[in-house]
Amino acid sequence: MQMTIKKIAAMAVLTAVALIIFIVEAQIPLPIAIPGVKLGLANSVTLFALFYGRGKERSATSFTAVDVFLIFICRIMLGAILTGRIVTIIYSFTGGLLAFAAQVLVRKLVTNKQVWVCGAAGAVFHNIGQIVAAAVVTGTPAIAAYLPMLIIAGVMTGVLTGLIAQYTLDRLP
Repeated sequence: MQMTIKKIAAMAVLTAVALIIFIVEAQIPLPIAIPGVKLGLANSVTLFALFYGRGKERSATSFTAVDVFLIFICRIMLGAILTGRIVTIIYSFTGGLLAFAAQVLVRKLVTNKQVWVCGAAGAVFHNIGQIVAAAVVTGTPAIAAYLPMLIIAGVMTGVLTGLIAQYTLDRLP
């Protein structure tokens, strides 16, 4: 796997943007009574990277699923370290891994005008992963009772992050 300097630089920029969004969002509490609900705006960068260059001839900055996975992993690890929330690695990685897998699969089924569908699917699977991780960590399977509420919130926030990524993709040459 050979990466060009241009591609590495583009991946670093996307990682930095996702990390900044993640850190800023971590500082803003949402007025929602459901524990664990957040917008997940940093996922819009992941979605952008998944769809960027799709359907066109591969360029030096088109990203493969492996490239996007590296961006995702760097954001999670650096985000946990920089926010001081190391335990979030367990939840973010478990949820994010399921979300990423779902998004890679859904990407094959949708067009660049349906990125929001991919965002919603990713958010739902992210919530499922986080609930599984929480049940294992706490030893409390009853925590799954939150899942229906988290899925509803996840669909809404996933559509939002998908629309942000789609809007960004639509504006690029």
